[in-house]
Amino acid sequence: MKDILLILLLQLIYVPVLTLRTIFLVKGLSVSAALFGFLEAIIYVFGLSLVFSGDQSTLSMIVYAVGFGIGILIGSYVENRLAIGYTTLVVNLTNKNKLLINRLREEGFGVTVFQGEGRDSERYHLDILTKRNREPELMDLIEHYEPSAFIISYEARRFKGGFLLNSMKKAKHKKSNIL
Repeated sequence: MKDILLILLLQLIYVPVLTLRTIFLVKGLSVSAALFGFLEAIIYVFGLSLVFSGDQSTLSMIVYAVGFGIGILIGSYVENRLAIGYTTLVVNLTNKNKLLINRLREEGFGVTVFQGEGRDSERYHLDILTKRNREPELMDLIEHYEPSAFIISYEARRFKGGFLLNSMKKAKHKKSNIL
């Protein structure tokens, strides 16, 4: 029974580590991905050795698979809580909502506004780049001011310049002056 619990525990650690390694790799954080990969490999080999040692019971194999499934849920939760990276929101509005635009800028979001032609009328298109951990806050603000807005969210992999980068540099400079 001790081995069964250990197999479950290892899977509950292994799969979130695998998830984080994959995320770090996709986001170009190679050193972090390599460290998580090392940890992942050790846990994987040890867990499999427990499953395939001794009598190779069906129960240990089922527990291994159940642990994998639960580990995916845990890994997904951890990744969402970390919210590593950036996201771009494309917001389409029927009216140029200056209250929304000003509020977004007051809250530190960089907003670029475009005017376009929709099927039936003019449309206003907002491009907003933000850290992923601020996406829910941004969505709530937009929903509050423009409940009928059409919103698309994309993961921003690379960017250069702009409001967000400048504000991040200013914040970093202020922090280093304080220290």
